[in-house]
Amino acid sequence: MPAPTPPQPPEILDRREGPYGEVVLRRHGALLQIIANGCFLMDTSDGRSERLLIDAAWQTLDKNPPQAPALLIGGLGVGFSLAHAAANPGWSRITVVEREPAVVDWHTDGPLGELSRAALDDPRTDVVVTDLLDFLRETSDTFDALCLDIDNGPDWTVTEGNDGLYGPAGLASCARVLAPGGVLAVWSAKPSPDFERTLWNAGFQGVRTEEVPVARGVPDVVHLAVRPG
Repeated sequence: MPAPTPPQPPEILDRREGPYGEVVLRRHGALLQIIANGCFLMDTSDGRSERLLIDAAWQTLDKNPPQAPALLIGGLGVGFSLAHAAANPGWSRITVVEREPAVVDWHTDGPLGELSRAALDDPRTDVVVTDLLDFLRETSDTFDALCLDIDNGPDWTVTEGNDGLYGPAGLASCARVLAPGGVLAVWSAKPSPDFERTLWNAGFQGVRTEEVPVARGVPDVVHLAVRPG
């Protein structure tokens, strides 16, 4: 009986020094993976939680739907959130803020385009390459939903400075760009009761958490909150 084939190591497709450290795109079998400063961030294995991020925001917004709702997505990642949002014709415009130029390149001219090309070609889509906190402070645009998929969530950030997004000042910036009744949806690699309390203390209403069912281990979650009308 022949010996089993040993697993192949990941193949590095691109490695760059970005504005916030090293970012790597690699292929591991059928999966594409993004690594930041040596820490695994995300891959193309599933996407359920990223789709939940968009759906939960839409369904929460649908209880008091605005005309032509606008969506802001923080973080392009591997593209699951954007692709799922663009599949919904109800969004009037979709703005994606991604601070790593390499990640945008991997979508526009690289292998991640397999997931996002149709969404990027959608005339409703606009990709802005900047830090999300800078964008939130500087933009004059208003959105009906803000979906955050930044780092690993409020309790476990890989990149220095990302934790500021989940504190009182960062949440105040999120509220500033949301229309009255607008929805904030935050992806997290694990539930965070402390973050729920921070949302309440920041003045948001209707704070709740939705989990992605998993066979074992800690589930991904989406924290949801509404800016008062």
